[in-house]
Amino acid sequence: MEFASEQRLEIILSLSIKKSKVSIIAKELGATVPEVFRNFQRLVKAGLIEKDTDRNYFLTTYGMTVRNQIPALAFVAENKKYFKNHDFGDLPQKYIQRIGALEQNQYAKGFVKVMERWKNIIENANEYIYGILLEEPLDLIEPIANKAKKGVKINSIFSESTIIPKGRKQLIDKFDFKTLTKNGLVERKMRKDVKIGVFLSEIEACVMFPTLDGEADIGEMFYSQDKAFHEWCLDYFRFCWYGSEAFKENKLKE
Repeated sequence: MEFASEQRLEIILSLSIKKSKVSIIAKELGATVPEVFRNFQRLVKAGLIEKDTDRNYFLTTYGMTVRNQIPALAFVAENKKYFKNHDFGDLPQKYIQRIGALEQNQYAKGFVKVMERWKNIIENANEYIYGILLEEPLDLIEPIANKAKKGVKINSIFSESTIIPKGRKQLIDKFDFKTLTKNGLVERKMRKDVKIGVFLSEIEACVMFPTLDGEADIGEMFYSQDKAFHEWCLDYFRFCWYGSEAFKENKLKE
């Protein structure tokens, strides 16, 4: 019942980061002090939080243990604004059950910021670059080709509805993707439809979820170097990779 209240959940999440006072939490939440105080008292009564000698509240061992059992709820709660317009699409249940692995992240909004992150992932990669591509920006073709020529493994999954910009064919010919593919440095596969995108190297990863109307969206994403976050993205990529079909260039349309 304590977690049925969004405000009490937010209090617990805030106190899991650092100790705090009622007045400070009330200001953070944009709520009145009496309202927040009542919820603090309820959490104290439940044994989830306590107050120290400096009148700062903190999570008890019980409170922290309970908090650590709800990372999925915490991930959605901390990004509730994003999930007002996005959902998990066709994500298999086993990955939804593990969605709390994405809790430690940095949120990026805007195509420019997303592209900056993608370019950094490419630049920092030394072993592999894996991507489930909702779009294939022209700016990424050259740096990916250069990495492949240095021996970095490139694996990409395209949707038949992947947005392909004009000029792509000329660029992949210019940077000799045919030879890179022939030598096994670049491998591509295809799925009928893709709504969830991931882009990762051996050290960092990002994930993008679809909008509520089912449209792919690379304008907003979650990024992290956290081990659990990376493992989730890698596992999901491999799941999609082994369930994908052979790549067919003629199915892509500019």
